[in-house]
Amino acid sequence: MLATLQGLGVAPSFNIPLVSNDNTYSESVFKTLKYRSEQPEKAFLNIDTARHWVKGSVQWYNNQHQHSNVKFVPPAQRRSPEDMAISLNRKRVYAAARAHSPIRWSGDVKN
Repeated sequence: MLATLQGLGVAPSFNIPLVSNDNTYSESVFKTLKYRSEQPEKAFLNIDTARHWVKGSVQWYNNQHQHSNVKFVPPAQRRSPEDMAISLNRKRVYAAARAHSPIRWSGDVKN
């Protein structure tokens, strides 16, 4: 299998040795892109069209798509000053909502 991949120009990734769960991350990206509204209905006309679509999708995924696993900010903003400001503002909004209607909140306000 390795020889076939290398013959096709595919370089195997060994960035996480002895861990078999890296495929789940790829599958998560594929699922997100599959259900995106800009997903083409028909096959791409050629490789350049496909590359253009993938490039735009990767840009969207990293810079616009709000990920639930990173507190609903795009990955490009995570751990940036923008992320900190968004989190602080979100915490203020949640605290105000809780003060307005405390019966609707069961736990601490988290950002």
